[in-house]
Amino acid sequence: MLNYPIKILVAFGETISGNEKIHNWLLTNGYPELAALSKAIRGSEEALKWLLKNGYPQLAALDAAIDSDQKATKWLIENNWEIMATFAKASAEDMKAMAWLAKNDLKVFVIIAQKIIAFRNNQTFDYHKIHF
Repeated sequence: MLNYPIKILVAFGETISGNEKIHNWLLTNGYPELAALSKAIRGSEEALKWLLKNGYPQLAALDAAIDSDQKATKWLIENNWEIMATFAKASAEDMKAMAWLAKNDLKVFVIIAQKIIAFRNNQTFDYHKIHF
């Protein structure tokens, strides 16, 4: 996720908060994987399947890791996606991970993690969600 311009990451963060206009912009302007990741984080199994089918297993694993799936977190680390694993931990309210992101000048991920936390804390979860 470090390869995305900061403004695209900020836009992605807004989609976590439910901004459909920005979601549609990401979808139609070359970032369908971020649009799908946003929907997957918000609970869409269809979006998760799209990520897997279209060559974004790391984003599908990120979604699962945000849900504290230890196998997905391990997969991210084993496949050299350590920052995404740390971001997932921060999004699951791991304060050490949050501090690491801030210390390493990855503040945009802190902001996105906080949006994910706010979204999750205001939702009822479907524990039948596909596990990675």
